[in-house]
Amino acid sequence: MKIVHWLALPLMAGVVGIVTWAALTPVQFASREELFEIPKGTWARRMAGDKIEILPSRIYLTLGIHDVLLLRNLDDVPQVFGPTVMMPGQSFRLPFEVASSYNFACTAHASGQMTIVVHPQPVSPWQRLSWRTINLWNAVT
Repeated sequence: MKIVHWLALPLMAGVVGIVTWAALTPVQFASREELFEIPKGTWARRMAGDKIEILPSRIYLTLGIHDVLLLRNLDDVPQVFGPTVMMPGQSFRLPFEVASSYNFACTAHASGQMTIVVHPQPVSPWQRLSWRTINLWNAVT
């Protein structure tokens, strides 16, 4: 019975260490850009009647972490995103500075609309822990 207690102690210490790291370490990435690509042949497939969704209808960004949307048009025809026309091969970079929900016209969607949800930067330990937990859960599921 005592062996079980001694084995549980390092395991609990490890869990406490991981949670402490996740809460206290600032969230950083090499790039603040979140890339989405419009694949070649998207327009042709739509014209052929395919109801494809190549981009998510909602994109989630976080200030200070991933707060720059980068759209790349790899299709053979121009694509419209908001007031911008992206020619074939062009990219469009849109930085966000305010946490909010933004709606844009988007020809890459069957619905013609895309929503960008920008969350505030997680600055407190609980916010960082929550942000990391949610992102880990979304990556696993």
